[in-house]
Amino acid sequence: MNELDGKLDPKGIALRREVLGDTYVDNSLDGSDEFSWPLQELVTSHCWSDLWARPGLPIATRSLVVVAMLTALNRPHELRTHLRGALNNGCSAEEIREVLLQSAGYCGFPAALDGFRVAREVFAEEGIEFPKV
Repeated sequence: MNELDGKLDPKGIALRREVLGDTYVDNSLDGSDEFSWPLQELVTSHCWSDLWARPGLPIATRSLVVVAMLTALNRPHELRTHLRGALNNGCSAEEIREVLLQSAGYCGFPAALDGFRVAREVFAEEGIEFPKV
């Protein structure tokens, strides 16, 4: 736990840590300064406490939705983070693959290709392997 946690919404920071992991969250908080700190507060309270903690969807489903949206928006840095979050939330590599395949039809093949590229890098880092075809 980071000493800055006490300055953030408690429900939001706990869920943020659960999904993204302590190392990622600590790095985000430690890398903040007076200029960027207000964004940490907004992300933690509005995104994590107000949205991620809502009861309407299971957390794994939320992760898959976020993977799809980040693929559509072509945000590889955040996609990498949320692919790890999806794995932390119990999503399988196969489920993630299906979301990325679905994105090809709705976001375009370049977005899906980039999504697959980032996912393969994350899977390799996490020790998830697929046999060669």
